[in-house]
Order: sequence, then structure tokens, then C-alpha cells
Amino acid sequence: MRRRPGTAATFTQAPGMRGRTPLLLLSLLIGAVMLVASSGRNPWDVLFIDPMINILLLLNNVFLGYFGVAIIVFTVLMRVVTLPLTLRQYQSTRALSAIQPRLQEIQKKYKDPRRRQEETLKLYREAGVNPLGCLLPMLIQFPVWIALYRALVVMVGGTPEGMVSLAGRIYPWAYLYEAVPLRQRFLWLHLGRPDVTFILPILVGITTWIQQKVSTPSSAATREQQQMNQMLNWMMPLMFVWITLAVPSGLGLYWVVSNIIGVVTSYFVYGSRGLGWRQLLLPQPTARTVSQPKGKREGHVKGRSRSNR
Repeated sequence: MRRRPGTAATFTQAPGMRGRTPLLLLSLLIGAVMLVASSGRNPWDVLFIDPMINILLLLNNVFLGYFGVAIIVFTVLMRVVTLPLTLRQYQSTRALSAIQPRLQEIQKKYKDPRRRQEETLKLYREAGVNPLGCLLPMLIQFPVWIALYRALVVMVGGTPEGMVSLAGRIYPWAYLYEAVPLRQRFLWLHLGRPDVTFILPILVGITTWIQQKVSTPSSAATREQQQMNQMLNWMMPLMFVWITLAVPSGLGLYWVVSNIIGVVTSYFVYGSRGLGWRQLLLPQPTARTVSQPKGKREGHVKGRSRSNR
């Protein structure tokens, strides 16, 4: 793709490679699921839950039986593995923010919905932007959250059924069996049960809100988009607070650490973007003069200055 003079470079792949990597990974996953299913075993357990259980057992032994530390280290490893996707998400978000003025021009210029959609897709192709690229890291995180939830129920749920199930999921390596029984306490938390003190859900909500704040573009094209961003900045933290009240504390610990890493990553990618504590804690005002013509704004200002005289 040619870059216009004076515009920022965008990170794009060659046309022949575009979209090939996700299809390859999806094909490998489908092949693995079919292979496991043909053997009569549950693909979800074999491909997700059992590997996660054994990785956590290994980390638990490495860090002297502190299972909470093992969850923290596992979170860091997951963020490192998904870092390329996270950086691509940030690049897509930044590119979408950069073309917002041109998108606004298309919205005003073309009244026909079909023509407007064609011009919008054309602009996405020219800028090398995938509007769905921002969702890929979160979609990948969903299986991890579900598998971690199931792994915590089995490992530190405290039920006899969980202990029996855990014994059948450990890989045949004596070093892993040394981790059983696991230490269920970490700080004030029982890692296999929800936090009854409500401290962890509050921490999850605060860190989720800060991550949303620092990673959401501040230059939305229209007032509606600004209002949508503000609504999402509040809905996501409240949703995670509600979920944390009902899931094992180990999963909430994972979310807190993951959010903190996300905030740090956003800072290094975006910079501070002028966001101080005042901008973080207070909602951003929506400018009413964005859509007014320049001449009308100048006349309005002159009228006010004359009246003040």
C-alpha cells in the first residue's frame, strides 16, 4: 500500500498473507478437535483444561507451593504469548482513530446507506484497517477464562469429586504429583471460592475501568461515538464485578493482574496521551461545537464579545 505524504505509516501485511495466519490456526484447531474426538475423549478437556491444570501444577512447584503466585506468573505468560495480538489490537484502534475525520466526511457526503457502506469499506482497505481486529484478543481470552474457571474448580474447589478428577488429569510425571494437595489460601483469598470481603471484585472493577480508559481512543468522530465509548467504559467494569462475585477468586486474581499488565502495555504503546488522574476520574466533556461550521462559530464568538462590551 502506498503512503500519502504527511500521513502516518500503517502496519499492514502483504495481500497474499492477509488473513492466512488465522485460517491456518483455525484449521489446526479443528484438526486437533477431530483427532481427539475420534479417540472418544472430550476435546475441551484434552486441549484446554488438562494442559492448564498441569501448567499451573508445574508453576506451583517452581514457586514453592504458592498457588496464588503460580496464577500470577501464568497470567504474565499468557499476556506475553498474546502480546503480538494485543499490539495489533492497539494498532487497529489507533488507525481507526486516525481515519475518524474521513469517516465523518463519508457520513455527511453519502446519504445512500449502500453507497456509504461501499465508501467506508474502501477507506478501510486504503488505510489497511480491520475494524474487527480490536476484538480478536478478547475472543481468544474467552476460552482461557472458561478453562481457568474449570481448572480452579477441580484444583482448589475443596470437594472430593474435584480431587478424584484432578488425579485423573495430571500428566504421568512424578514432579507434578508433588504439588497435591494445593495451598488454597493466598493473601486474604480462598482461591477456589468467591471473595466474601468484596475487595477482589472492587479491584477487578477499578483495574478494568482504568484499562478501558487508557486504551480507548479519545478522539471519536461524533458525539454518539463519544457517548458509546463512555457507556462501554462503565458497562465492562460493572459486568466483571458482577462475574467476580460468583467465580473462584483465582479467576479474579487473573483478571486484576491481566488488567494491570494491559494498562502498562497501553502506556508504552500510546504514551500518557495527556491523561492525568483528573482525566481518568472525571468523564470527558463532549464538545458541542465540533459539528458547527467555522463561520457560524466565529459569528457566535463575535456576538458574545459585542454583548460583553
